[in-house]
Parts: sequence; structure tokens; C-alpha cells
Amino acid sequence: MPQRDIRSLDVAMLRTFDALMRERSVSRAAGRLFLSQPAVSASLNRLREVLGDPLFTRTSHGIVPTARAHALAPQVAKVLADIAGLLEGDRFEPSRSQRVFRVAGSDHASRLVLPELSRRLVQQGSQARIHWVPPGAWSLAEHLHLRELDLAVVARIHRPRDIETEVLYEDHYVHVVRRDHPGANEPVTLENFCATPQVFLGYGTSTLDDTIDEMLGQAGHARLAQIAVSSFGQIVHQLLHSDHAAVLGRRVAIQYADQLCIRALPFELPRYQSLLCWSRGAAADPGVAWLREQVVDIVGVETPEPGAADAQ
Repeated sequence: MPQRDIRSLDVAMLRTFDALMRERSVSRAAGRLFLSQPAVSASLNRLREVLGDPLFTRTSHGIVPTARAHALAPQVAKVLADIAGLLEGDRFEPSRSQRVFRVAGSDHASRLVLPELSRRLVQQGSQARIHWVPPGAWSLAEHLHLRELDLAVVARIHRPRDIETEVLYEDHYVHVVRRDHPGANEPVTLENFCATPQVFLGYGTSTLDDTIDEMLGQAGHARLAQIAVSSFGQIVHQLLHSDHAAVLGRRVAIQYADQLCIRALPFELPRYQSLLCWSRGAAADPGVAWLREQVVDIVGVETPEPGAADAQ
């Protein structure tokens, strides 16, 4: 095989390859890279010519890597990580960076973080980009360990031990319905809590919902968790256009206090923590360290409250 000229290879091709390996879709890879689909396809075609391999084949469900692509994937990931470290050195400089940071978090977390973070990036003349994705049924820890995510901002009743975490704030849960709901002026009892159909976040398994159902079952009750959605905005929209109810974190609920009736639950739930999460492998990454500092500063670290009163 003739020796190939390294000058025919560039970093953009490697980034395209890495994104395609992770996403297995040209359209999703384009979104990940903040590029158009034709640009991703063109970069892939150049890489195919350089390496002399198709690298990916199209199927009805996306693209499938060839054996050569599977063999190249860990090498490319290491090269990209080494290049990032070379450019950043011991200190991350936002004004010189074109890095893409991948963060998982709810729409509520994005409302807290993204407006101010975007202002800071613009003020510093940075070309760094943020790819914010909602949590899913997939393993958060695995995505962080594989560096498919740089950070996550999530709410948890139990603090995970397989990833690094920092508490942003602690809060409790409340019961919410729209302000003109037929039962808005009644106290929340176990009976009417269970009688009112509910809407909830349907990312997958939920410690919160499992805890609620277990507590109700022990008291001889059961609720109707009727509609699962993927964002808090969808929950609020459903509440405003139906007679459903929801259990939300107090901080989430008070963002919509002008539209919702917020009351104490008829039973005691464990408090939850809003956590900033990253992998142990990313602890020494200057870019991730910078981003963590920004998120902590924007949200503000709070001392856990010993027993805050429910919003009324």
C-alpha cells in the first residue's frame, strides 16, 4: 500500500469522523458539530479518499461503521483529546477557543444557565459552543465516562457515587395545578391527590416517581400518572390546558408562580439536590474545569436548608 501524505488529513475530518461514530447519523453529527449536513458529507468524502475506505455504510436506520472505522475510532478520539490539550495547555482561554462543550440538563437547568453563560462567551469574544441536550433513559455516568458529555446538571434524590458531583442547591417538592383548576382552593389530601390525573417527566426510570408510588402503596392508595413528557415546559403547558396535576421541585414551580397554584404535598418526600456532574477522567481538563466554574458561579452554591416551608 502506498504511503499516504499526512498533509491530506486535517482536524475537521477527524472531528467529523468522531461525531459520526458517536451519533451514527449524518444529521445528528451535523447538529453536534454545528455544521450543515452537506458540510459533514463533504468532510466525510474527503476522509474516505484519504484513508481509502468507505468508513460508513448507509442503512434504513442511519449509518454503520466499517471494520476499519471501528479500528480507527479510539485512535482518533485520543488524537482529538491530545490536540485539545495542546491548544488549551494548563489554562483554558475562552477568547481563543472554538471548543464544543456538550452538557446534559433539563429545560429548567438550561433556563438557569444558558442566558448568562452565552453572555459571558460573547463578552469574552469566544467561539466556544454549547451543545445542550435533555437527559434520557441512557446512562448519564456512561456518557460522562466516554466523554460524550462534558457536564450534566441534574436533580437527584440520591447523590450518585460513580461520577464526580457538586451540589448547586437543595430543594423540596410541591404539588401544582393551574390557578383556575377546579380543586385549586381545596387542601391537597391523599384522596384528591390520587384522584387527579398527573403529568410527569418521562425520561425513563424515575426515583421520584418510584418513591411516590411506593409511599402511596404503603398507605393503600394509587395515583394515575397519565401523561409522560420530556420537559418541564411541556408539563406546565399540559397543566394550563387540562385538569391534570404534577409534582415539581419548588424552584421549578416558582418560575411559573403567576400561572400555577403551588401547595404542599399530603405526604413527606425526600428533598432533592441539583447536581453539577462530570467524570473523574475530566477532572484535569482545563476546559471542563472552566465550564464548571461558570455554572457554579451562575447558579450559585447554596447551603442546604434544614427545612424550608413549602410555597403556598
